[in-house]
Amino acid sequence: MRVIISAGGTGGHIYPALAIVDKIKELEPNSEFLYIGTHNRMEKDIVPKKGIPFQTIEIYGFQRKHLFKNFKTIKCFLKSIKDVKRMIKEFKPDVVVGVGGYVTGPVIYAAKKLGIPTFIHEQNSIPGKANLFLSKYVTKIGVSFKTSMKHFPEYKTIFTGNPCSEAAKHTKQENKTKYGLSQNKKLVYIVMGSLGSTKMNDILVKTMNSFQNKDYEILFVTGRDSYETVSKNKFPKNVFVVPYIDQQSAMMKNADIMITRCGASTLSEIIALKIPSILIPSPYVPDNHQYKNAMDFVKQDAALLIEEKDLKGDILVKTVDTLMEDTPRLKQMKENLGNLDIPNSATVIYETLKEMVK
Repeated sequence: MRVIISAGGTGGHIYPALAIVDKIKELEPNSEFLYIGTHNRMEKDIVPKKGIPFQTIEIYGFQRKHLFKNFKTIKCFLKSIKDVKRMIKEFKPDVVVGVGGYVTGPVIYAAKKLGIPTFIHEQNSIPGKANLFLSKYVTKIGVSFKTSMKHFPEYKTIFTGNPCSEAAKHTKQENKTKYGLSQNKKLVYIVMGSLGSTKMNDILVKTMNSFQNKDYEILFVTGRDSYETVSKNKFPKNVFVVPYIDQQSAMMKNADIMITRCGASTLSEIIALKIPSILIPSPYVPDNHQYKNAMDFVKQDAALLIEEKDLKGDILVKTVDTLMEDTPRLKQMKENLGNLDIPNSATVIYETLKEMVK
């Protein structure tokens, strides 16, 4: 199979795209790929390291506050369609896949105009604007949450789950000692995204001293952008601070409880690995979609939720302590996460693509 795949901006789009690539490679080793991303976002650093041929287009998202900048956005969009058409004609794909981010707009649109079968995947419970725009053009749509199916045409929408979940299950567990952790102590794993959250990190730094003398350990992943500032603080002996973990699911397999934002890929890994979690949705994302992602878990009693505005005093520490001591609740959470699991998400997407190509 010859596949053009596009996703960009955040790890929440990029890693599901890479999970799809890995599954196709596993089932069809002779497949060839071209990844089309933006020239100035995370994918330009991540994808080439995976050995996947990579090309870029200059594209920007639409601005709500600075409307005059949208003239440049429209100009780049139209130019990108021409650039992508050239890439498609040179590569000759069997199928074109978009996994989120505004970069997928011109890629999927150009493929449609050239008569190439197209597939998009939506990770969040509330679809992004790019996928809503593209839904009228694509051949098939895959979604991670059943609640998001209502936003797309029923006849071409499939409940696939998130492909990161299948990849997480097959990831080899990381040795805790790599980060100085004890093998025999319980672990609370805290991560606020690949780049981190300045506001959340400020709150967490103030909270860490309250974890002192607990009989469990904390692994606090600050995000690359925040590590230098955060690491200057003094922390209790049971708190370990790192900037970033590349294979997050490998480390998640050690976690007894996870504290995290509510990006779709992380949530899919939480489901796959059945990790009880305390979710703190980012209030700074479009359409408040992280809160809505989290509520899908809370309604199933598969996670706890604390909003950022409510993180006052020692509420986080008390919540961790209460949950850590409630063995029946932890067991029930794991069972409920199991009910949300789509164990073969990437395979379902591969089979859908294969059928489209036929």
